[in-house]
Amino acid sequence: MSDPNSRVERELGLLLRRAHSSSSAVAARVHPDLDAAAYPLLVRIAAAPGMRSSELADHVGVGRATISRQVRRLEDLGLLTRRPDPDDSRGQQLELTAEGARRLAEAQEARRAWLRAALASWDDDAVATLATSLERLNLTLDQVTRRP
Repeated sequence: MSDPNSRVERELGLLLRRAHSSSSAVAARVHPDLDAAAYPLLVRIAAAPGMRSSELADHVGVGRATISRQVRRLEDLGLLTRRPDPDDSRGQQLELTAEGARRLAEAQEARRAWLRAALASWDDDAVATLATSLERLNLTLDQVTRRP
C-alpha cells in the first residue's frame, strides 16, 4: 500500500484537474461569455453582498487591478452592479444584479444535481464523512496558508 500522503496528493490532483476542466462549463451556464476564473467571484459576492473590490481581491489572493478588470467585465455582462459605499464615499460595494443572481443560482443547482447524481450510489454516512473531511482539509489548508 502506498504512503497515505502520496495517495491524498494524487487524489487531490485528480480532483483539482477535473474541477478545473469543468469550470468553463459551469461558467458558461451562468453566461456564455463568462470567464471560468470569474465564476468564484460571483459565488463570493453572492455570499457576501456589499463587499468591496479590495476585500474580494484579498479573499481570492489577486491584485486589485486584476479584480478591477474582472468586476468591470462582470458589470458589462449584466451580472454585477456597484453602488456607493455608505461608510466611505470613495468606495463602492459589489452585488449581483437580479439577473446575475438568477443565473448563478441556476448554475449552482445544475452543479449540485450533477454531484448528487455522481454520489447517488454512496450512502448518506459516506457523503457526510466526505463533506466533513473536505471541510477539515480546507480549514487546515487555510491555517497553513496564513502562517507567516
